[in-house]
Amino acid sequence: YNRLEEGASTVGFIPEEFRAKRLELAKRFSDLVCEIGVRSITSHVGAIPNDPKSPLYLEFVPAMKKFVEYCQKNGQIFCFETGQELPSTLKRTIIDIGLDNIGINLDPANLILYGMAHPLDAVEILGEYVRGMHAKDALWPNRNEGLGIEVPVGKGEVDFPLLLSKLKEKGFKGPVTIEREISGEEQKKDILEAKKFLEPYL
Repeated sequence: YNRLEEGASTVGFIPEEFRAKRLELAKRFSDLVCEIGVRSITSHVGAIPNDPKSPLYLEFVPAMKKFVEYCQKNGQIFCFETGQELPSTLKRTIIDIGLDNIGINLDPANLILYGMAHPLDAVEILGEYVRGMHAKDALWPNRNEGLGIEVPVGKGEVDFPLLLSKLKEKGFKGPVTIEREISGEEQKKDILEAKKFLEPYL
């Protein structure tokens, strides 16, 4: 999708018409990866409403809690990936769900792509919950674009040295996974260059 509205109405567990079926599929996925020893699941859950009184939010939280409880029975942690909602909304959602096997996969580029927050501000809000991070970079949207633009790591607006330093201050010891959402030889080249760029700060 190229517009925020399209994602909000179709992605993840938020849209009511898709929620029940997708959560059942997610449970099957949890069972499947449990069989091979996977103990952490990360996913976009959709555009969580920023209004805590929104009917969609009030329906989503108990439904999501049941799925996180299901993961807990499988010995798994579930991590929300940062995306189309404010960091404060993600924190409130975690608190409202109220389980200890829940966290955040911080994708700093997504925060920029969707114009939701500066990644450093997100760390201040979500730092204690961050269990993993995507090393991905982006440029902010301009007035003529619905979304920002993904670029190679080190070529965008994410200050990775400072971001990683702030995460370490919050006690972060999780994986940093390089992500580049293109294909072919350029993707391989960008990933290798990102590895070289990031290594001094890990």
